[in-house]
Amino acid sequence: SMAEAAGAGPRLSELLAEGRRLWEEVDAGDEPSSGASTVQEKVRQGLGALQRAAAMVAQLDLFSENEELEEIASTDLQYLLLPALLGALTLKQVDLSKRLEHLESARAHFWRFLKLCKSYGLGSFHLPPASASPPGEEGAGSPSPGGTAAAQASLVAMASSRQAKIERYKQKKELENRLASMRTCVESGQADEDQIREFYILQIQRWINTSLEEIESIDQEMVILRSRGTGKQPSAPPHGASRPARAPMKPFVLTRDAAQAKVFGAGYPGLPTMTVDDWYEQRRRQGVVSEQSTVQRAPAGVTDEELQKQQQEKKEEEDDEEALQKARSWDDWKDTHPRGYGNRQNVG
Repeated sequence: SMAEAAGAGPRLSELLAEGRRLWEEVDAGDEPSSGASTVQEKVRQGLGALQRAAAMVAQLDLFSENEELEEIASTDLQYLLLPALLGALTLKQVDLSKRLEHLESARAHFWRFLKLCKSYGLGSFHLPPASASPPGEEGAGSPSPGGTAAAQASLVAMASSRQAKIERYKQKKELENRLASMRTCVESGQADEDQIREFYILQIQRWINTSLEEIESIDQEMVILRSRGTGKQPSAPPHGASRPARAPMKPFVLTRDAAQAKVFGAGYPGLPTMTVDDWYEQRRRQGVVSEQSTVQRAPAGVTDEELQKQQQEKKEEEDDEEALQKARSWDDWKDTHPRGYGNRQNVG
């Protein structure tokens, strides 16, 4: 093959093998969190190996957009996967302050991979736009400028019907099974050239599916991050990150004020009672509710507050009265009308 002939053979294949092995270990997710330092170290090493391999492939000029698939040597087909693997590992980075940057970088890798596959006639699929256009901006170098509308339209276009997704899922499972059964044969060196070729083409097809799915979810995440106006601290965790566990709450009766707390306390001896203020105070101590979100009750303008309180109580009493009336008239109605009354159109 051309890669071997260039004297870069073993080194290039070793780099690809190392990058893929690290990706598989990270993807298998034996660690409880993808943020674990051991996992992130593998991500860093994997990206390093794959980037070096990609640079060598570019130097060797292995792939060109105007050649046919048949012109690629069977063993060289595996190097087509480099950008897809780079995209997948890029998404595994967990630095939230750089999330938007990582999404853009991963999307560019996946898109390059898809464009290459398209030029070789591998897989029949619709190539997504080159970049997700940010809301309110013209997409730089994107074939579909026009801000949010275009971004939304491309999302809608890509979110294909449920049926197509089910179909894709079935094909994916079949692909996985065929790959698994061929893998040992290829890796033990017993496969002939046709089998090697089929194995790599199946792998490419699997990564085409993955890349399309990832671009779709990247575009959705980018719309959310940009609409928040901050790529800095997204609350959404990256792929596979575990959320911090929040202490489970014990049941209690929440009351409007201390007087109500007394009444409820007598009726439910098993459950502690708590006023809204107590509850906020407790949640604030636990760090669940921030200072800003607790209502500031200013001592100034007490008369206004008293007035509001009275109006609120009056309204609640009226609401209670109205609800009571409704409930009573419903009970009366039920007394005089048997169940199912009036539903006579569909008598069997």
